[in-house]
Amino acid sequence: MNVKRFTATAAVAAAAWGCGGGGGQGESGGLGGTVHIDGSSTVFPITEAVAEEFGREHRDVRVTVGISGTGGGFKKFLLAESDINDASRAIKEAEADRATAVGIEFIELPVAYDGISVVVHSDNPFVDHFTVEELEKIWQPGSTVQRWSDIRPGWPADEVRLYGPGVDSGTFDYFTEAVNGKAQVCRADFTASEDDNVLVKAVSGDKNSLGFFGFAYYAENETALKAVLIDGGAGPVAPSFETINNGTYSPLSRPIFIYVNRTAADRAEVNAFVDYYLEHARLLVTEVGYVPLPDRVYDLARERFAGRVTGSAFLGKETMGVKIEDVLAGGR
Repeated sequence: MNVKRFTATAAVAAAAWGCGGGGGQGESGGLGGTVHIDGSSTVFPITEAVAEEFGREHRDVRVTVGISGTGGGFKKFLLAESDINDASRAIKEAEADRATAVGIEFIELPVAYDGISVVVHSDNPFVDHFTVEELEKIWQPGSTVQRWSDIRPGWPADEVRLYGPGVDSGTFDYFTEAVNGKAQVCRADFTASEDDNVLVKAVSGDKNSLGFFGFAYYAENETALKAVLIDGGAGPVAPSFETINNGTYSPLSRPIFIYVNRTAADRAEVNAFVDYYLEHARLLVTEVGYVPLPDRVYDLARERFAGRVTGSAFLGKETMGVKIEDVLAGGR
């Protein structure tokens, strides 16, 4: 399994396995029904890998996985149009308040680490690293950066073309908060897509490109892309499994999540799928190019799901430099 195989076509059509069925019972008398999932394109490769492996054991369960972006996915989740939302950021206060207002309880489960990769074309000979201040200079509202030379003296006067996730993306939210100080605060004149595969293709095909998206999409396409080292104050650091895991790739490392509708969790097929997800997450997260969480975090997540613990442990919490297991144990 790898990220490259998870195409936009599969996402739009919704990945599905099995023969269908309803009410938690399949045609053969075993587990059946449908699990509806939507949300983040960053989390999508993990969830689709889990769905595919789960489908080998439960052929009468149909699992659909869409990519509306984290925010778009939460909109569907809070209309009870999906059972699970993939999220590349923690739920926002307004979304949690909306859940309370409409009577939807949710179970928050971290599933992996990701590091947002800042990338340029593989043949770019001059960009080596960015400071966070330079990233802000590029991406802040009203930015006057139009050419490489506007970023750093001595760089070419060629136009720089910007690519990034759309405004419904959790990656966009996290990046803009880390770089510009507030989620969704960003210049508007860049090419956006909710599908990271589209961004990979755009950046790899444009020698004056500069973009950002999830680490797994860079790792799968590193021959066509060049990752820019990020200086968060302690010197330039490249995104890697090690630096994302230990937090030195700062401030662009973050946990990513699935959110499960509490009522849906009591359906046999949803319960079985989430159990399978958490049991096999470490292996499948690694297979698709993400960084697995510590075993203790997966243990806590399983306990949280088994106990049907609702609410968010991460809402409004700082996760950089903090042990995820400490946050998860705290609750909301």
